[in-house]
Amino acid sequence: MPEWLQAGEWGLLAGSALLVGAAVGWFARVPQRLIASIMAFGAGVLLSAVSFELIAEAHAQGGLLPTALGAAAGAIVYTLANLALARHGARHRKRSGDQQPSENEQPGSGSAIAVGALLDGVPESVVIGASLLTGGAVSLVTVAAVFLSNVPEGLSSAAGMRQAGRTRRYVFLLWTGIALISGVAALLGNTLLGGAPPEVLAGITALAAGAILAMITDTMVPEAFEDAHLLVGLITVAGFLTAFALSHS
Repeated sequence: MPEWLQAGEWGLLAGSALLVGAAVGWFARVPQRLIASIMAFGAGVLLSAVSFELIAEAHAQGGLLPTALGAAAGAIVYTLANLALARHGARHRKRSGDQQPSENEQPGSGSAIAVGALLDGVPESVVIGASLLTGGAVSLVTVAAVFLSNVPEGLSSAAGMRQAGRTRRYVFLLWTGIALISGVAALLGNTLLGGAPPEVLAGITALAAGAILAMITDTMVPEAFEDAHLLVGLITVAGFLTAFALSHS
């Protein structure tokens, strides 16, 4: 199977976890404390993947300067885009309570939430596709980390969309589209970056890492601590150690 097609399939697999989470969030009445716990675990998983897979890999490929510049650029680009989307109602797109505005409360917020979901998912998928370029095999740790974190993201967001009065058709078309785009983004990450110098690959990997780190703190952590209880910090560490163990197995 061609490498670019493998990249697309891995990206699609990781993105499909959003649909799994959305189905649970829509059809099941998941307690808020459990949602917070699941989101905390997902945040820990992604924090570990960013640290030990993406940033470490970028540094090994290109050194400190491309890594630092890429991570800073990723965080800046994500933050600026997120600020623009927040003005149109997408600030709380991963919240499971009543924080999300309905279309009646803020027209255009549904479209902003859809674009925000894209903003959150594309960097992860590009990294999955690019990981095939370094060793001929996908980074299973990165795929597992993205998959494990996508489940609570889809769950929390779908629960919030239901609370805001959005239709089931809207929710599942949105997450199906994001899953498909995740596969395309991984495919493009593999094909467009093939043959790029190590410093460029390092910068792109770090850029995605910076964007993911900004996304974690801006959209996942607030939901994880919405109904903070004494075990949330422990659950976050459990997620972190799970991904760390996968990367060293």
